[in-house]
Amino acid sequence: MGMSKQTTFTIQTNGQGLYEVTRDVGRWVTAQNQEIGLLTLFVQHTSCSLLIQENADPDVQTDMTTFFKRLVPDSNHPSMSYLTHIYEGPDDMPAHIKAALTPVSLTIPVTKGKMALGTWQGIYLFEHRDHPHTRRVIAHLI
Repeated sequence: MGMSKQTTFTIQTNGQGLYEVTRDVGRWVTAQNQEIGLLTLFVQHTSCSLLIQENADPDVQTDMTTFFKRLVPDSNHPSMSYLTHIYEGPDDMPAHIKAALTPVSLTIPVTKGKMALGTWQGIYLFEHRDHPHTRRVIAHLI
């Protein structure tokens, strides 16, 4: 059994949306020269998440962001008047709720030295805050 490997990816976001990291993660996995394995990705934040989603049509990312904005509106929306954690801005508590509804870690098999993603699958950081953030995703390959 080989040694496990770990790195941290830093992703700059510029507001709510999906930020694809497939190429960067894929390059790192390939550079590890590990024929088979298991890749775990973990985001170190409570107001964003990770998704595997279609990467062929950008409308998918737009629709995902729009759906979650409608599902969990900002705290200044009348339907969210019950929220009490509001001092970090109207997008903060809704961002925590969105992160609770979506994965904060992903597990992807590695086969023949590459991530075994499907044809249209991409890895995304799903930013739930309105303002730019620097996000960290830890990758662990065993």
